[in-house]
Amino acid sequence: MENISDMVHASRLALIRETMKKKKIDGFLVTDITNIRYLTGFSGSSGFLFITGKEHFFTTDFRYKDQSKQEVKGWDIVIERGDRIDIIQNLCKKTGTKNLGFESSVTYIFYRQLSQKGLQVTAADHFIERLRTIKNDAEINTIRKAVKRAEEAFLDVKPFIREGARERAIALRLEERLRKKGCRNVPFEIIVASGSHAALPHAWPTEKKLQKGDLVIIDWGGEADGYCSDMTRTLLIRGQNISKQKELYQIVLGANRKAISSVIPGIASKQIDIAARTFIKNAGYSEMFGHGTGHGVGLQVHELPRISWNKSAPVRENMVFTIEPGIYVPGLGGVRIEDMVVVRKKGGEVLTSLRKELEIL
Repeated sequence: MENISDMVHASRLALIRETMKKKKIDGFLVTDITNIRYLTGFSGSSGFLFITGKEHFFTTDFRYKDQSKQEVKGWDIVIERGDRIDIIQNLCKKTGTKNLGFESSVTYIFYRQLSQKGLQVTAADHFIERLRTIKNDAEINTIRKAVKRAEEAFLDVKPFIREGARERAIALRLEERLRKKGCRNVPFEIIVASGSHAALPHAWPTEKKLQKGDLVIIDWGGEADGYCSDMTRTLLIRGQNISKQKELYQIVLGANRKAISSVIPGIASKQIDIAARTFIKNAGYSEMFGHGTGHGVGLQVHELPRISWNKSAPVRENMVFTIEPGIYVPGLGGVRIEDMVVVRKKGGEVLTSLRKELEIL
């Protein structure tokens, strides 16, 4: 990816220490592998961070001995030998840590094990995840690359999306193209849902064949250097009596555009959701849009912020999130149109570029 410099990692570490000071904790334990990557650049799958006011340790196992030296700069690297809880206890003794903060995502068993070592342990509520919501230019450009890979893969597969094709076959072909475009991982299982099956917002691909008049929801994403993209398009298979499908599509498209046009720094997340939800409500389909309007995207495909009717936190400049209103009608099908947006001073910049006008195949 574009270089996330050692200086950026150092500034993130400084913000962690500021928060530790406010919360009056001597040390902080980071076990979430995504947060570890955010703070250090480490791309492996095992390790933890131990941070105090003056020292910071990266601990991993022998498999990542050489990789950690290449990726983790400016940290004291400890190769695990023995039980992880004992290693943490020894680091606490070494640094004089009495009050240890930890991420709220740790298991209860892990929490009990720490407590039984005589440590005062304190859960810190998602403050690293909140730091991650504000992307720098390098992160945004890497997300652009993930978007580009996903869009190119979709365009490669689009000629295969036709009457008679099976949902699962489309999904598999799309995953293949994503990997050929350079995606190391596919961020989530691709959704391809057609006809009445598309009335399920998170339907899995099946052996169902696409039929005349089917709405076809395709929800997929790409990856670039650990960063994700997420998008959805809905297509319509040509057939008779498709006026209702066309109507649903235009309503969702209008809701998508209303929500995007409402994005500006400082607006409450719920106001973006309300912009989409009100448009759908006024069209008479309020009961058929039951999920939130969007979510943050970055190192994870679902992260903060949440764009939902019950989230009042304001969005900030350089946040990246989806806008994905939908309508789902049992027995008929569904429509969802999902774009990715980055918050800029003057409004929302749409990162996705695929056509949004209804395509009838």
